[in-house]
Amino acid sequence: MIVLNDDHNTFEGVAMALASVLPGVSYDQGLRLADRIHGAGLAVVWSGQREHAELYWAQLGELGLTMAPLE
Repeated sequence: MIVLNDDHNTFEGVAMALASVLPGVSYDQGLRLADRIHGAGLAVVWSGQREHAELYWAQLGELGLTMAPLE
């Protein structure tokens, strides 16, 4: 699952969203992912079974993150 950089989310907001939705992702790990998203324009934040990906994708989208389409 890929999160895209945008101009409306803060680093802290992205980190909090990732930590609250993705299993095993702490706030500090979320900040590192947010930095990667900002620097590269996108980052793979999770990979696994499709049904879980669809759930996490929807939840992160509801929290305002800009998501790449699921493939």
